[in-house]
Amino acid sequence: MTTIRYTKDHEYIRVEGDTGLVGITDYAQAQLGDIVFVELPKVGKRLKRGDEAAVVESVKAASEVMAPVSGDVVAVNDALEGTPGLVNADAAGEGWFLELRLTDTTELDGLMDEAAYRAFVASLD
Repeated sequence: MTTIRYTKDHEYIRVEGDTGLVGITDYAQAQLGDIVFVELPKVGKRLKRGDEAAVVESVKAASEVMAPVSGDVVAVNDALEGTPGLVNADAAGEGWFLELRLTDTTELDGLMDEAAYRAFVASLD
C-alpha cells in the first residue's frame, strides 16, 4: 500500500514498504518557476528529518529540499541531472528527487495527509 505525506515546506514522500520517494509538490514547482538545475545527494548518505536532502534551482531562486523523515538514500533520480524540467512537468511522478529507506516510520505521523496538505495550501492564498 502506498502512503503519501506532505511537509509545510512542500516536500512529499510517497512510501511503499520501508522506502519512500521524496520530491517537491506541484505547488512548490509552480512557485519556483522553470527549474534549471537539481543537486542530488549521494546514494548511501544518511539523512535526519529536516536535513538538506537536495537543492533545486529555478530561474527565480534556489531552494533546499529537506528530508521529510530520517533515512538512508538508496537511489536518486539521475534523469533530473540532464532534464531538471521533469520537476515542472511531473513533480509528483517522474520529477522525484531521491528514495529513502526509512529508519523511523513513526516520523510519518508528524506529516500531513493529502486532505490536510490541500487545506494548508488553500490557506496560503
